[in-house]
Amino acid sequence: MSPNEANPPLSCTVVVGLGRSGLGAARLLHARGEAVVVIESGDSPELRARAAELENEAIAARLGVPLSSEAFQALPMPPSVVVVSPGIAWNHPVLEQLRGQGVQVQGEIVPAWQASRDVPWIGITGTNGKTTVTCLVHHLLEQGGKDAPLCGNVGISAAEVVLQRRLEDGPRPDWLVVELSSYQLEAAPAVAPAIGVWTTLTPDHLERHGTLAAYRAIKRRLLENARIRILNADDPDIRRHADTWDHADWITAGPREALPAGLDPLLWIDGHDMLQGRQGPLFPASALAMPGAHNRQNLLLAVAVGLHAGLEPAAMEAACRCFPGVPHRLERLRQLNGITWFNDSKATNYDAAEVALRALEGPLVVLAGGQSKQGDAAAWLGQLQARAAAVVLYGAAREEFTGLLLTSGFGGVVRQVEDLGAAVALAASLAPELDCQGVLLSPACASFDQYTSFEARGDHFRRLVLSL
Repeated sequence: MSPNEANPPLSCTVVVGLGRSGLGAARLLHARGEAVVVIESGDSPELRARAAELENEAIAARLGVPLSSEAFQALPMPPSVVVVSPGIAWNHPVLEQLRGQGVQVQGEIVPAWQASRDVPWIGITGTNGKTTVTCLVHHLLEQGGKDAPLCGNVGISAAEVVLQRRLEDGPRPDWLVVELSSYQLEAAPAVAPAIGVWTTLTPDHLERHGTLAAYRAIKRRLLENARIRILNADDPDIRRHADTWDHADWITAGPREALPAGLDPLLWIDGHDMLQGRQGPLFPASALAMPGAHNRQNLLLAVAVGLHAGLEPAAMEAACRCFPGVPHRLERLRQLNGITWFNDSKATNYDAAEVALRALEGPLVVLAGGQSKQGDAAAWLGQLQARAAAVVLYGAAREEFTGLLLTSGFGGVVRQVEDLGAAVALAASLAPELDCQGVLLSPACASFDQYTSFEARGDHFRRLVLSL
């Protein structure tokens, strides 16, 4: 007879959502001895297979169960903790009701944090740039001989890594490199990384968070909790609040002297394109062969982490020179008939799409569309005017974006198609006609009108381009 059979639990932990993060959280909590029930509103062959896997591991899973009061009342025992995936709104009425009843509601990142307190976290957040910085930090540490798994909002979930490496006799990592979205952070206020990195702050996810101030506060809390804080002085919003930090390490991709008085950076790039620190030169900024000024900022943020983690500049330079880049973020797919194709499916808002345009030389054919978001499109429209000879619009936002382009006075070709397949075919004919040197998928939209994720969208684009 197991201990749980002798002393049946009086309450359970409910995991809401059977996506990757929900699966990881359920398994981690079960491994820690908790009674776990997973509920999932969907019901598909894939979800049934996942549920069957959990049932075989003695974890209860129920499909076709919407997030409702009735769902919790129907459980065999009351919930003491409810763990939600990032896709569920933190202010959902049912979650608010549960909190009012004294139930702990937390995000899926919290169990991973609680189970790995003996491993220092590097927590990386920001509107744009966080995936590139996260991947580059992971690469620098691994190339420098550190065991530093990558997890969180990119790739494998933090719960999966912690389960593998802390509870299943895997080697204890030196660091956990964790990308953290605002959706994850709002549901995990206690996460306190050893090193916190804040890349950028521009309006995004306002349909979820309501105001820019609320969105900023969620990001800021992670850095306030961090022992070491690394901030991007080139981001206007972050720099505007510089005097509100009692201590922080700042970086700038420009000269040290260009920063406001009193803002003494840890790292900067001098007029000879050399990455400089307070102790002297480190290595040439050109060691990272990724286009765009934003990637110079990403480089400095990652190197700042590396310095705090004990890496030598020479080792970081060597690692930068072999960094392969990040899929779906200005990913160079191929050159065909003198035209280079770029996959920037990760650009899910106006600001990210504008950064991509600034990083490339025109003239370009730009593919944009999907599920539009709130935000200020002015800078994006300005860069389209400067760089794009043609814009091919697809998906749910195509009418809205056509209106934006026409209103802005865009002087190039504007075409509408239904989906990405038609957009690629049209771009392949427009690019040579208009003497363009590149085709850029940079949607400025979420993917959920036609795809499950920006990764699925980028993978489809890659297949389409490679089949030309």
